[in-house]
Amino acid sequence: MADYTLKNLKDVEDSAIKFGLSPDLEARFARDDLDLENSGISYQRLAPSYRAPFGHKHGQQEELYVVLSGGGRVKLDDEIVEVRQWDVVRVPSQTMRNFEAGPDGLELLAFGAPSMGNKDVEQTPGWWTD
Repeated sequence: MADYTLKNLKDVEDSAIKFGLSPDLEARFARDDLDLENSGISYQRLAPSYRAPFGHKHGQQEELYVVLSGGGRVKLDDEIVEVRQWDVVRVPSQTMRNFEAGPDGLELLAFGAPSMGNKDVEQTPGWWTD
């Protein structure tokens, strides 16, 4: 029998709820649900004009972000870049990053490798200010 895991991302717990960020943010981290050993994936949805309230970076994990719908901006260290549907952004581990949705909201998938669990992430509240 083949070894695989099947899970609908919308059936993964929305972590934004337990951190008080819902309904403006939906964040479903599926590493554990999919039994991933060397990578990670998450689904994220930002409400129109919503900016993530923190920046984050990693010690080792490189990430790819795929914009599924909508658009907005991503801040990468001190640079702000416009993103739109089907854009893919590669972010190396030590680059501080996060997203801001445009008027149509922003929906994306994030892929990370290697999987380091929560011990690899550093969050900075209020990092993106005008």
